[in-house]
Amino acid sequence: MRYLLLLILCLPFITANAQKKNSGYQLHIRKASSPIHVDGELSEQAWKDADVADNFFMVLPMDTSHAKVKTAVRMTYDAQNVYVMAVCYINNPGPYMVESLRRDFNFGKNDNFIFFIDPFDDRTNGFTFGANAAGAQWDGSLYSGGTADLSWDNKWVSVVKNYPDKWIFEAAIPFKTIRYKKGITNWGINFSRLDIKVAEKSSWTPVPRQFPTASLAYTGTLVWDAAPPEAGANISIIPYILGGLTKDYDHKTPTTYRKDMGADAKIALSSSLNLDLTVNPDFSQVEVDKQVTNLDRFELFFPEKRQFFLENADLFANFGYTNIRPFFSRRIGLGVPISYGARLSGSLDKNWRIGLMDMKTKSENETGLPSQNFTVLALQRRVFARSNIRLMLVNKQSLNYDPLKDTSKPAYSLYNRNLGLEYNLASANNSFFGKAMFIKSFSPGVKSGDFTHAANLQYTNKKWTVSWQHEYVGKNFNAEVGYVPRNNYIKLNPIVNYLFFPKQGKILSHGPLISSTYYFNKDFHQTDNETYLDYKVSLRNQGTFDTWIAHDYVELLKPFDPTNSGKDTLATGTKHRWNAWGTSYTSKPQQLFTYAFSSRYGGYYNNGTRLNLTADLGYRFQPFVNITLSTSYNHIDLPKPWGVTDFWLIGPRVDVTLTNTFFFTAFIQYNNQQKNVNLNTRLQWRYKPASDFFIVYTDNYYTAPLYVRNRALVLKFTYWWGL
Repeated sequence: MRYLLLLILCLPFITANAQKKNSGYQLHIRKASSPIHVDGELSEQAWKDADVADNFFMVLPMDTSHAKVKTAVRMTYDAQNVYVMAVCYINNPGPYMVESLRRDFNFGKNDNFIFFIDPFDDRTNGFTFGANAAGAQWDGSLYSGGTADLSWDNKWVSVVKNYPDKWIFEAAIPFKTIRYKKGITNWGINFSRLDIKVAEKSSWTPVPRQFPTASLAYTGTLVWDAAPPEAGANISIIPYILGGLTKDYDHKTPTTYRKDMGADAKIALSSSLNLDLTVNPDFSQVEVDKQVTNLDRFELFFPEKRQFFLENADLFANFGYTNIRPFFSRRIGLGVPISYGARLSGSLDKNWRIGLMDMKTKSENETGLPSQNFTVLALQRRVFARSNIRLMLVNKQSLNYDPLKDTSKPAYSLYNRNLGLEYNLASANNSFFGKAMFIKSFSPGVKSGDFTHAANLQYTNKKWTVSWQHEYVGKNFNAEVGYVPRNNYIKLNPIVNYLFFPKQGKILSHGPLISSTYYFNKDFHQTDNETYLDYKVSLRNQGTFDTWIAHDYVELLKPFDPTNSGKDTLATGTKHRWNAWGTSYTSKPQQLFTYAFSSRYGGYYNNGTRLNLTADLGYRFQPFVNITLSTSYNHIDLPKPWGVTDFWLIGPRVDVTLTNTFFFTAFIQYNNQQKNVNLNTRLQWRYKPASDFFIVYTDNYYTAPLYVRNRALVLKFTYWWGL
């Protein structure tokens, strides 16, 4: 372990002075020589005068040649906007391939053009914009060197126009939308094109096929003829008004009528630092979580979808690991209303980023839950080529609360705090990345076993992926505002993957992956182990297939119902071993009907067996209607008292996109494990950029017999008012 930490700490010195790989690819951007009209036509003089980025490189299926499909990109700007035009030529005649006109589409299932901006040229953080061939917009923030958060949403306009031999994307992005530092004249930039019909992904600069085209380590350079203009005063007020009704048939209560108002505000303190304020926020328009059949012993993770928590979310949410998160924003305001909150986030300069959040929730008389204050501080310092050091403080404080005042109600903690330090490694060429972190929690009366440590290191090239990760979580480590589903363990997880690349034939690559995950207690007594051998096959048409075998061992640390359905439990300390195997297949995306299947069969707890079958089917009447059906079936056979248990999870969904500003979604989830049928319909009209009208209707039913549990109707109107 000490050698791994030494390697993580020393590796940056090897790459500290490494230059950006593709710095020689430069696109010069000059002020527009004529007004620009965003209409998808290459007619203005400014576009004729602009430099062209073309001669793209193929990334997939192979990264050894130039692209077969041609793309040409131009950029210019004026006092308010930066403009982008991409001419996407077509080799094969016929209709484009898209899912729908829905915003932030699935990248791999749409013909699209996307570009990536790194305003600080630090190869770590930035923004992404683009559209599919039907005009559906894509926008998001980039963090950790090129991971896209598509929940980020802001004001910009674009048009896509189709021609017999090409389609043209044209966009105007306000300088007020992009966070950048005054005076910087070199930005990182790259352009990506996906043409599904010829199964080709391409990029303006060469990007190795094992990395996404969003990887900021491989951007070229956007050279400004002068420093980009200051965005000027940038204050936005986003009020909302809401009306609705709720009926609880379970408890036979009268219909509850809702009439709410609230507002958000965005204040740009500089071109790269933003202050967000919210008063009485409401998130009723947020889409419901996708349900799963829960056969896990620990709490499941569901992602944050609320807009207020999303900009620069990586500063707050990505500290730690998948199952060691000191901060998880869903702990705030999902069970109790938020009164108000503020968040400061962004870049201080090329090397420093800051995030500061303060939220206050209301009290609940019925449960005795006091009003609580949540404060989060995240400070990040860039070091070496693309690495950084981060400090995080999370504080949860109950206000004016005495747990002994009313003993008839549940007791809540007076406070809980987490203080953590983290080093994130990213080599200049993206081949090495890793993390080492330490977090200590502070809770009343706890004096030991209240810290966690973890580290990982991964090496990736075209053929090899080799990684190591270890974790330690103390018995009394407590992150009440985080997500740490398991305590008191040591985890070791090595992974090795190798790929073969045939020179011809239908198979693009294939190879084995082996992974072992070991859990121990603090005395290094093994409590869990899964060893997993997988063989993956990627086809040239972008379909995938894999088959796997696995061996599992579990020593239960607490009583556990292996069906998670309220039946009897297996005793603490009982030991369980089993073998299992499975397969999965995903079809090529170049067709209107797409499908994916997976299977799993083998042993289960208490010498039982488990069969799991899943299917995902989709059909698109492009670009207006996309129909999907997700199904999961589990057949569990255990000794008495459980016997045979069958779980079905069925989720049909219809997306109707009449235009790229008018969306309707109907989503049904049948889950007999939860004994619930959920119907959620959502109508969204984006009548102006970032301004919306929503109608959301939700029903919940019992599965057998089928009758209504509760239902709700909400109408919500938001308006983005720029000052």
